[in-house]
Amino acid sequence: MNQSTSPLIGITTYGRNAENHFTLPGEYVDAVRRAGGIPVLIPAGETQIDALLERLDGLVLAGGGDVDPELYAGNQHIEIYMIDPERDSSELILARTVASNGMPTLGICRGLQVLNVALGGSLVEHLPDEVGEAITHRNPPPGHAQISSYALHPLSVDEKSRLADILGAREIEPASWHHQAVRRLADGLRIVARAEDGTIEAAELADHPWLVAVQWHPEITAADDPSQQRIFDAFVEAARANAKQPTG
Repeated sequence: MNQSTSPLIGITTYGRNAENHFTLPGEYVDAVRRAGGIPVLIPAGETQIDALLERLDGLVLAGGGDVDPELYAGNQHIEIYMIDPERDSSELILARTVASNGMPTLGICRGLQVLNVALGGSLVEHLPDEVGEAITHRNPPPGHAQISSYALHPLSVDEKSRLADILGAREIEPASWHHQAVRRLADGLRIVARAEDGTIEAAELADHPWLVAVQWHPEITAADDPSQQRIFDAFVEAARANAKQPTG
């Protein structure tokens, strides 16, 4: 294995929009590149999952709209937005596959929720209804995730977790933009961070070589916050160790 290989990192995109475009905020790409990975965008709805993963060394399940509550026996809510069956379908298969095959995986915001649902867990449909608004997890309005709309709030990280080792801290205040979170944790996942209101903010998959999922958006502040960039650095390093041998 060539340890100097720049690993290929798949990043899931947002779903197909009204203009028939697949999009993704550039911060994801920038953070992966800074870490030494080569980003490969995965449009929502991809069906050739096995063939795709054979070529990749790591996977980022990116943020975006809500998972359809029907997929976790949840309830519809007026605040649920951007449900995309095409994206849900492909990402749930991706999540189940990487959970079982050991591919290094980083879940971000929706990515944590997708992993949890894929493995049998459920979600809180709208956080303010259940934990109140003492902690702001998302600044309005929905659908406008510019840097100015991200909320900053403190959270605590389990000192015995991989995530704490990566961050080098147990108390952080990252950029957050979500109105949902894990309700029932899927079997095999371990909670490794919480907000002060009890919201689950990160999880790791036991017995997996490298699978970390966070509810916040480390890509937003990674350019200026070394602790958040270290999440991508550690992930890409794990993907490098997993890198396929070049052919030809």
